[in-house]
Amino acid sequence: MNAVITPLHPRGEERNAVYLQSFSVSYEYPVCFTEHLFARDNPVFRDTLLRREAQRRHRFVVFIDANVAASFPSLAHDIAGYAGQHAEALQLLTHPEVVPGGEHVKNDPALLTRLQHRLVELGVDRHAFVVGIGGGAFLDLIGYVASSTHRGIRHIRVPTTVLAQNDSGVGVKNGVNAFGVKNLLGSFAPPFAVLNDADFLRTLHPRDKIAGIAEAVKVALIRDRLFFDWLEASAGALRDCEPAAMSRMIRRCAELHMRQIAQGGDPFETGSARPLDYGHWSAHKLEALTAHELRHGEAVAIGLALDTRYSVQVGLLAPGSEDRVHALLKRLGFHLWHPALESRDADGQWQLLRGLEEFREHLGGELTITLLRELGVGEEVHQMDASEILRALVWLRRQEYGA
Repeated sequence: MNAVITPLHPRGEERNAVYLQSFSVSYEYPVCFTEHLFARDNPVFRDTLLRREAQRRHRFVVFIDANVAASFPSLAHDIAGYAGQHAEALQLLTHPEVVPGGEHVKNDPALLTRLQHRLVELGVDRHAFVVGIGGGAFLDLIGYVASSTHRGIRHIRVPTTVLAQNDSGVGVKNGVNAFGVKNLLGSFAPPFAVLNDADFLRTLHPRDKIAGIAEAVKVALIRDRLFFDWLEASAGALRDCEPAAMSRMIRRCAELHMRQIAQGGDPFETGSARPLDYGHWSAHKLEALTAHELRHGEAVAIGLALDTRYSVQVGLLAPGSEDRVHALLKRLGFHLWHPALESRDADGQWQLLRGLEEFREHLGGELTITLLRELGVGEEVHQMDASEILRALVWLRRQEYGA
């Protein structure tokens, strides 16, 4: 860490002396891809905990998403057995605990408090580890529990969905919903490690596997034309959830998200630009309008198609590009229309358009939306024309249902 203390007043002894405190802190964390993470001969979990302090015996607790526990009934037993096998290096403080999963857990302040209290009861300190195993919303919760207790406990994420393994699980954000606002309470706290186990994807419903591919299309559209071309060529295999294609898609998507976080210049989102939220202003609103009937990835797919068409209409993107994006999303298995897109409030106003202001409020500062200049190249804009959005909606509906 480099630190500089610079007097901003030429005579520091005067009553209004000001010093500029400046320091930087570097972060690093591994993102591992493996299978059967808690098989007793798999060294990945053990080596992860020992990564910085190989001579210590490391204490840890594990929280498991109830949806994952139901699909893998032996998981808690396997973790306890793994800890026993490596007892010279690992100490499991209590039997792995099953916690509710799903988006609704982010709306439960009593659960947040209970988990924080549990860490205190177990004597978990800043040198121990909190391991979360579950989907994206569950990891948001557990990450916030870890980062807000003792001002930050080492946290290991074990994502169990496509969406969490290729996108949200590899990032630096944690949070819960509060006062009716999504992710209002949270932290930017990089994990100690992310451990992606492909075996957890085995029991996912195909709908959930496909939903996670939307984030791969998103990051390809804004950052990697060659990856977009590969997604087009592999759409059939991805729709069929073929393991080799899914594995390659997840890894490349995760790599691009990691690159954006590390090299995008704003890892903790102090500015207003959110390129990784391409297509998300409408997706977030659509999720709310459907009471989460739509999966996040399904709403994102609609948002991608909508904003790509809008990019063409306003002259940023070459005509015909929207047809390619729409065709890819359809081949992957997405439905690109929902009646909620046309819903209006009591005053007859389009509710979807409210999503723009809500997006700006969440970001703070001026509205900043990522659109497309080319396939693989995003561009930030600071306004969107409501009439052009509605024209894009008409186009999108026509693509689904015809004239």
